[in-house]
Amino acid sequence: MKETDICPRFEKAISILSQRWTALLIHQLLTGPKRFGSIQTSVGISGKVLSERLKEMEKQGIIKRKVIPETPVIIEYSLTEKGISLEPVLREVEKWSQEWISADET
Repeated sequence: MKETDICPRFEKAISILSQRWTALLIHQLLTGPKRFGSIQTSVGISGKVLSERLKEMEKQGIIKRKVIPETPVIIEYSLTEKGISLEPVLREVEKWSQEWISADET
C-alpha cells in the first residue's frame, strides 16, 4: 500500500461515524441504556429517522436492543463493547470542538 492510499478499514470507520446522527446517538448512549423516546427528545431527531439509524447501528454491532416484556413493552438501547470502544474517539472530538469551534459557529 502506498503512503497516499487510504486504509480501507479507516475509510469504513470514517464512513460509519460520519453518517448523520451516528456520533450523537453513540454520545447519548455513553451514559447508559436509554429508551427510544428519551433518545429522540435529547437528540431532536424524527422517530422515523431515529428508528432507521438505530436499526443500522444494531446491524453494525455498535448498539444492542433489549426488549423488556412488560405492559407496555419497554425497549432499551445500549452500546455494545464495539460501541463503548468509540468513547475515547468521541471524547477527543468533543475536546477538539471546545478548542476550535466558536459558539457562533454552532
